[in-house]
Amino acid sequence: MATDAVRETAPAKINLCLHVTGRRADGYHFLESLVVFADVADVVTASPGAGLSLAVTGPEGVALQTGPDNLVLRAARAMGVTDAALVLDKHLPVASGIGGGSADAAATLRALARLTGRPLPSDADVLRLGADVPVCLSGRPARMTGIGEVLAPLPSLPSLWCVLVNPRVPVPTPQVFAALPRSDAPSLPDLPAAALASGGAFAGWLDGQTRNDLVAPAQRLAPVLTTVLESLAGTPACLLARMSGSGGTHFGLYPDATAARTAARFLTARHPDWWIVPGGLLT
Repeated sequence: MATDAVRETAPAKINLCLHVTGRRADGYHFLESLVVFADVADVVTASPGAGLSLAVTGPEGVALQTGPDNLVLRAARAMGVTDAALVLDKHLPVASGIGGGSADAAATLRALARLTGRPLPSDADVLRLGADVPVCLSGRPARMTGIGEVLAPLPSLPSLWCVLVNPRVPVPTPQVFAALPRSDAPSLPDLPAAALASGGAFAGWLDGQTRNDLVAPAQRLAPVLTTVLESLAGTPACLLARMSGSGGTHFGLYPDATAARTAARFLTARHPDWWIVPGGLLT
């Protein structure tokens, strides 16, 4: 149990691909995805306190509500914690397809476990916080199946950099799934060893053998996403451009930091109203 504040990062989750392969009777969809994380992150700080409180700071904090339904507070309640002062330094856009809320919940669980010495909640309780919380809690590259609760670690991936782009247009996840014309698409193929030879080989395999089934419905709801995808794909040295999750954040993959930072500057100059951030993949 800690007596001082503890700090945990909540890195952006990137769905490198997302196959929707079926739907359960309760409405949840069966998903197959390769998930990685970027070093672009929110930060959760937990300190001893009288009662449970949450303060939100950071450039993206203004868009976030701090009521009892906030995932940080829900995570604290799932831990059974009633006395802690929590601060969320928010840098990831809200509801943007990169697991910001789920990453914040997972970081809260890790921080409170360190602060209080309590065990993490059961797998079932973690999943109740959200389908992306289990993979965000693991924080490691994984093949994610089921509704998000079945995780298998990925082998060591090639070094890659990314640029994350969000046009700041709401893309509600329930509406995207509701607009999906079918939910029984082919499964995600196994990752071959040859795809791990280099960043270029990995991006080429992703481009040729995988997809994101939510792209078309998301683009129908928010046509600007087509422009985002085309803009990223048109940057120099981009190996792959794709939407993450249900949108509207897109990622571009690049061979090194210089290429990613150059692409981010290029896009920012043309779209100053978009959220555009380069980062490294935590592979």
